[in-house]
Amino acid sequence: MGEAAGDKAMTEDDLFESEMAGVKPLRSEPRERLIRTPKTVSAEARREAAEGRQKATNPLVDEGVEPLDGWFVLNFKRPGIQNGVFKKLRMGRYDIDARLDLHRMTVKTARDEVMEFVRESMELGLRTVLILHGKGQQKIDQQRTAVIKGYVNRWLQDIEDVQAYHSAQPVHGGTGAVYVLLRKSAEKKRENRERFMKGRVPYDNR
Repeated sequence: MGEAAGDKAMTEDDLFESEMAGVKPLRSEPRERLIRTPKTVSAEARREAAEGRQKATNPLVDEGVEPLDGWFVLNFKRPGIQNGVFKKLRMGRYDIDARLDLHRMTVKTARDEVMEFVRESMELGLRTVLILHGKGQQKIDQQRTAVIKGYVNRWLQDIEDVQAYHSAQPVHGGTGAVYVLLRKSAEKKRENRERFMKGRVPYDNR
């Protein structure tokens, strides 16, 4: 009986081998690795590439703007901004949600900081922020030395999300700082609508 079982097993093995005759196993090849040959890039090329990326993501200018007098009062609002809203901003009566200090920064660095600051503030749904730009170095023979202040005055007008701005009250930095009113985000508008409609009965015009 044992021999019969052994013969059967051998017969099955032989059958399997005969069926698999001529079949070639798939060759297992290692996954191809992507290898990038390093290129030698000059410092000038790297600088130009970096400047190109910055201009692509930041449209604000970094040259050609005249300095302002350190005591000059910044004052700007877009059409549609109510006088009462602008007055509250001017008087510093809105809570300051965030602030950015540009002291000791170069124009290029301040430019990027301002743009990123506004972007982040919009993403967080902030409405009123404060930017500290300083008054420059006051000199008797050259009063218009507030370089960063001049650029901030230009930049804020070029950023569409900025609805209005005004030099701050003395407690917040005076003419060395500026209150900025940002556009209300879509999320905040939705929250306000929900708050307004809460408890109200929908109008049925049938």
